[in-house]
Amino acid sequence: MNDSAKTLNVHGRFEGRATTGWVRYVVMVQKEVLELARSYKLLWVPLVFILLGMMQPVSTYYMPVILERAGSLPEGTVIDIPMPQGAEVLAQTLQQFGTLGVLVLVLAFMGTVSGERMSGVAAIIMVKPISPLAYIGSKWTAMLLLTWGSLTAGYLGSWYYTGLLIGEVPLIDVCRSLFVYGLWLSMVMVIALLLSTWLRSPAAAAFATFGGALVLTLLAHLFPAFLGWTPGSLSGYAYQLAASSMEDSKMLGYAVASTLVGAGVCISLSAALLSKSSTDE
Repeated sequence: MNDSAKTLNVHGRFEGRATTGWVRYVVMVQKEVLELARSYKLLWVPLVFILLGMMQPVSTYYMPVILERAGSLPEGTVIDIPMPQGAEVLAQTLQQFGTLGVLVLVLAFMGTVSGERMSGVAAIIMVKPISPLAYIGSKWTAMLLLTWGSLTAGYLGSWYYTGLLIGEVPLIDVCRSLFVYGLWLSMVMVIALLLSTWLRSPAAAAFATFGGALVLTLLAHLFPAFLGWTPGSLSGYAYQLAASSMEDSKMLGYAVASTLVGAGVCISLSAALLSKSSTDE
């Protein structure tokens, strides 16, 4: 066999393996999305985000009326609450997503790997020619699809009602803050995936993920000069972008880069842990 034939043969085998690997990955993603649909997570998780997003501008606008109707104020009390700017309302919406939204996502995905390991589904899948990286990658892809879809629906709903009731916010600021905050939620999800692979208990994985996200955020906000480049600072940058008050765009770039690197490391560690646990079992 001449050199050109050998080269063609090698490339043909490589492309065949790559195509097969890609098809398996796509099939795994479809399987994960189907599981999300069967468990109704594709329905109730976006609905929670939409409700959270709509409630913030609506409650802010009608707060004086709500306090007046409460009936617990002395007679003759005059309620004069200054109406915030639309950008401030959107920043408050992101804060709601940072607490209740993160909690909902963590609870939705706390057993994404540990639950399948306990039920034996993971072992059955790993017997087939599915690599640990493809298994972990497909789960993270499905998690991102639901996370970004829910965040976008909820945030755009908040933006619409904020413009309707309080004041318009430039769409470019909305898109920028949405992108940065989506990166932060993506990092939280990859941490949840790593802990779900490492810990046997879904409840322990959920508690550790929520606590870890809270610690990362608090440390970045308490020490912005030293930890402004970490993923935990992304939520704060998203608030600033929503309010058009970005202070340090260079540090934001570092935070985005560290988030991408951290996500890659977490996925690699998750695949390694899954491979080791499959071997031990």
